[in-house]
Amino acid sequence: MGLREWSVGGVLLSPFLIYVVLALLVTGVLRLLLRLTPAGRWIWHEALFDCALYVCVLTLITVVLGPL
Repeated sequence: MGLREWSVGGVLLSPFLIYVVLALLVTGVLRLLLRLTPAGRWIWHEALFDCALYVCVLTLITVVLGPL
């Protein structure tokens, strides 16, 4: 079956958008859990960590789910 583009007002949206939104949600939950634990104190540069965490989560989601 695979993923197909969405047409919204004549504009085609990539199916990769599903992975991006899902990775953003998972990253937010992981970041919240890190703040609640003592492990959050070891983060030196928060913005850089957030970006790296998002890229890692997005890569993991893309590899695991693959082309649906």
